[in-house]
Amino acid sequence: MTSPIATFCTDAVLFDMDGTLTDSIAAVEAAWGKVATDIGQDPAYVIAATHGKRAVDNLSQFKPHIKPHEMDDEVTAFEESILFFADAYHKHGPGSQLNSPADSTVTTPALSTPSSSAPSSRAPSRTSSFVSSLNSLNSIRRPSFLNRVSGLLSMSSVREHEEAVFEDPVMEEKHQAMLEQEAKLTKDTLHAWQIEAAAVDRSVRILPGVKRMISSIPEGRYAVATSGAKTYAYGCMTRVGITPPRITITADDKRLKAGKPAPDPFLLAAKELGFDAKKCVVFEDSPSGIRAGVASGATVIAVCTSHERSKIENCGAHFLVDNMEKVQCEPVHTDRGLQLKFSIFA
Repeated sequence: MTSPIATFCTDAVLFDMDGTLTDSIAAVEAAWGKVATDIGQDPAYVIAATHGKRAVDNLSQFKPHIKPHEMDDEVTAFEESILFFADAYHKHGPGSQLNSPADSTVTTPALSTPSSSAPSSRAPSRTSSFVSSLNSLNSIRRPSFLNRVSGLLSMSSVREHEEAVFEDPVMEEKHQAMLEQEAKLTKDTLHAWQIEAAAVDRSVRILPGVKRMISSIPEGRYAVATSGAKTYAYGCMTRVGITPPRITITADDKRLKAGKPAPDPFLLAAKELGFDAKKCVVFEDSPSGIRAGVASGATVIAVCTSHERSKIENCGAHFLVDNMEKVQCEPVHTDRGLQLKFSIFA
């Protein structure tokens, strides 16, 4: 690299997640596109309107019929659908070597209780399988696209490997008729679903410079503050090899009064780290996130990883770079103790 165009020191780093650390935009857009189709809206409009905002806020806007006591489950179901779109190509489509039911090689840490955003220290792994991840959501009153497909996948995978045995010939005949009827429904429905979800590779990817950036920051000096809830946030990070930091503020954190563009997520993340947000640096990619970072008083570095430069250059960020490869972080000891020295390159 050439000489930096700017250098400054901070106490800690506050990362947004999607579009900043990870790229799951294809899966997110597919999930919101499905929501748009379900409610008869233009997918392009819904996708544009939902970016960078909490699922709870977006679902409240586009699905106002959801009752307050149902919202947590609806958010979880929606975020599981994002992860399913992300995994479908490699687990159920052309990217699957055996084209067999999903295995559990990719795991997501068990999620913490509502009072804490950090994963449990004794967290058993949760399979990322679309079917098994929704077993706990049977209480949702209106079966969503996600629930319907998971049931069909479960039915088809079991029938392939298991055969029921009946002593009563009449029962066996009825059972066989039921299987044939359900098999036809499964084939027709999954054919449409596979075209929509599994034919395109929407895998979550880590963005340029992220691994180097995270590895350069001492533990306890960075946090994640995301508009995603726990299911989506932990699922995305673990899929690309990022260990969610101890302080991970997600959209379903009950301590938050508002999501981005309000500064609340960043203010809470800084507080939990033990630092003043004004002495932190925020990495963001979306207009709403950049505005949230600016409102928190932090120094904001905007990355052009999900939006064109022209879409975010007037949102108030202090620095605008292509991606994190243009930023270097170095821990330094000063008369104020350990600080993080940032260098910005053209």
